[in-house]
Amino acid sequence: MATSRGLAQPEGYATGDMAPEEFRRHGHRLVDWIADYLAHPERLPVLAQVTPGQLKAALPDAAPETGEDFDGVLDDWERLVLPGVTHWNHPGFFAYFAITGSGPGILGEMLSQALNVNAMLWRTGPAATELEEVVMGWLRKMMGLPEQFFGVVMDTASVSSLCAIAAAREALDLGLREEGMAGGPRLRLYTSEQAHSSIEKAAIVLGIGQQGVRKIPADSQFRMDPAALAAAVRQDRAGGWLPFCAVATVGTTSTTSVDPVPAIAEVCAAEKMWLHVDAAYAGAAAVLPELRHILAGCERADSLVMNPHKWLFTPFDFSALYCRHPETLRAAFSLVPEYLRTPEDARARNFMDYGVQLGRRFRALKFWFVLRYFGQKGLRDRLRHHILLAQQFAACVDQHPDFERLAPAPFSVVCFRARPAGIAPDHARLDAFNSALLEAVNASGRVFLSHTKLGGKFTIRLAVGNLRTTEEHVRTAWDLLWSQAAALAPRFF
Repeated sequence: MATSRGLAQPEGYATGDMAPEEFRRHGHRLVDWIADYLAHPERLPVLAQVTPGQLKAALPDAAPETGEDFDGVLDDWERLVLPGVTHWNHPGFFAYFAITGSGPGILGEMLSQALNVNAMLWRTGPAATELEEVVMGWLRKMMGLPEQFFGVVMDTASVSSLCAIAAAREALDLGLREEGMAGGPRLRLYTSEQAHSSIEKAAIVLGIGQQGVRKIPADSQFRMDPAALAAAVRQDRAGGWLPFCAVATVGTTSTTSVDPVPAIAEVCAAEKMWLHVDAAYAGAAAVLPELRHILAGCERADSLVMNPHKWLFTPFDFSALYCRHPETLRAAFSLVPEYLRTPEDARARNFMDYGVQLGRRFRALKFWFVLRYFGQKGLRDRLRHHILLAQQFAACVDQHPDFERLAPAPFSVVCFRARPAGIAPDHARLDAFNSALLEAVNASGRVFLSHTKLGGKFTIRLAVGNLRTTEEHVRTAWDLLWSQAAALAPRFF
């Protein structure tokens, strides 16, 4: 057979995709596996029980020359790949910020990937664009944010904050987008010493530099000190810096503390600085009427980010960026060559104009499925349950003579350490003891916890956030902690 160019195709030349019936057969196998996985996640260790390089050593160093039977591929996935998976969807996952890929969210993700939409323009994804506008409006109302907050879906809070800080820089109207930072003013960005590292990374990417980031001290509750912020701004102006943005945090990464946003907003208003709020984790809690107060002052923010993939049971990734000044955000990023111009540009939203990415996945679909399936009440009930489980764990820590809590626990994260009664406060030895305790507990495969440092102290964190986590899982974590602590103590003290 000859092609349109008159070239003969080689014998056995293969074209086309997996046949629909073959896809159906393998799809049923995978869906059955996923359903069993979600029903019995404890059958697998939560933390991968492998060593670095183990999977790479088990796989060929080149792709196969000819296609292989897909049943064999799935067999190898289960035999080789699965042992190297750390299971974020496991009910014993208490590390970092525990998350959930919920059933409706997984189905939404599956469908969006089958459609394979690139929602860069309204024309290339009309339903994706408009559904994004709808779900962002729903979420804004659930959180009690002002209607003028324009919402756009990003992948992660790191990128959302990057885009917000870029908008803050654009708001200076100094031509930095066109001329670059070289020879321009020395910009100063402020954030708490407890802020997420993504804020400093954004400064690096945007050319502000690490020296352009000033970290404001926190109080005993790990909240930014607004008086220290105001003093820093005054000092920097006198030193030739141009203060342009402050980042407050609602739910800090280590302790989930809430910065005093109303007071920080006052400073920003007085100094004509952009206020960005990182509510990536705790913003979800604002859907609870009794916790709506955590966003007090955020109505005055210029931008805010929260992540439904953290605590609203949406499969990773889905980050919601809200901005009071959408035209400023657009001005920071919009660049439209001729091949991206469409007749609908004047009448429809093109989300490519509001961030770094041109290509954009149909993320709104999975979140729409989650919101429709659980409803607002269902989400509120589950958040309250997680907070209750964390409070129960915190009570265990508070009541045990060999443990101490190192930070408040306003949401579903508890920070603590083991400190055997009667032991002198030798922090270096206590740090080593708690580090060994953490590794011993994680090695069980039944739970996975992470750590931070607070006031120089090695601090263990337990974060509740998975839909399938029950009181029994939290009790297992506690039982492992105190029993392992008792077993390890003679080695250290």
